[in-house]
Parts: sequence; structure tokens; C-alpha cells
Amino acid sequence: MKQVIMATLVLAISLVLSNTSAISGWDPNKPEPAANQSIQDYEVQEAIADFKNSDPSMKVFFDKAYGFAIFPTVGKGGVGIGGAYGEGKVYGKGVLIGTSSLMQFTLGLQLGGQVYREIIFFEDKMALDLFKYGNFEFGAQASAVAATAGVSANTDYSNGVAIFTLAKNGLMFEASVGGQKFSFEPIN
Repeated sequence: MKQVIMATLVLAISLVLSNTSAISGWDPNKPEPAANQSIQDYEVQEAIADFKNSDPSMKVFFDKAYGFAIFPTVGKGGVGIGGAYGEGKVYGKGVLIGTSSLMQFTLGLQLGGQVYREIIFFEDKMALDLFKYGNFEFGAQASAVAATAGVSANTDYSNGVAIFTLAKNGLMFEASVGGQKFSFEPIN
């Protein structure tokens, strides 16, 4: 009887271990969970995970950028005249250094509303300092890249920054001109 119990126990343990190793294997296509970030703010963690999941090659920007400003939720709307607003966090060398707000005014053919995420990567200290020391602006000629699979592999910094957006929801028809203006408030 003892031998039957031991054989059954060995068989049960073998089955559990074989299933566990198959289940816990590395899956390169597994989405990045929000909680894996080294950042304390869950909304920021979720936004970073969404950017990485929409374009896994964007990890290079996170790994090599001197810093970044991330806006987890930006609301945008317009009927002829439009605008956008969002609040975000600014990180330098992986450490939270301040908060920022994004404001945008647009004029032109536009109709609808949209909610999106935006991230600005700073290539070096000088680019981050320019953002921190004043009312930073992107003119109408600055362009953000929509984060989709593989797009960041072909994107480079322009004047020390790389900008990506990721739609959350909504629909916006737009042929307008405008720029974005940012404020920066350091963390004490």
C-alpha cells in the first residue's frame, strides 16, 4: 500500500512540474504588465506598458533616453477651433523630477474628440534641461509619431526629442494647425 501511495505521489508531482514548466516558459509575445515598471504611479505604469505593448522596439528609447515626460491621458476636441489638455510626470535618469501640463490650441478643419497618451523622450541632459527651464513649445511643424508595432525602430530624435502618441479612444477628423505648450513644476 505504501508503494502505491508513493508511486501516485511521484506521478502527481511529475505531472505538476511538467505542466508548470510548460506554463511558465518565456513568451516573447506576452504583453508587458503595468506593474513591472520601476515607477510608483500606476497610471504612468499603465501608459508605459501600453506604449511598450503597442511597439516592443520602443524599449530602446526607455533604456537609452536621458529622460522622458509622459502624459497618460490627454483629452482633445474641436469643432473648427480645438484644444487639448493633459497632465503628466517628468523623469530624468529613471527618477521622478517633476510634473508637467500639456496645452494645445488648434485652428482649422476639425470635428470630434479623442483621448490619447503622449510621451516625449529626451536624448540628453540638454534636451531635458530645455524642457525644464521654461515654457517649452512644439510648433506646428513638430510631429508626433503614432506608436504602432515597429515604428520606433525607424524613428530618431529631432532637436533632442522624440515624441510618440497612442490613441486610447474617440474619433477626431482633423486638418488643422497648432502647437503644444508645456509647463514644468519640479518635485521638491
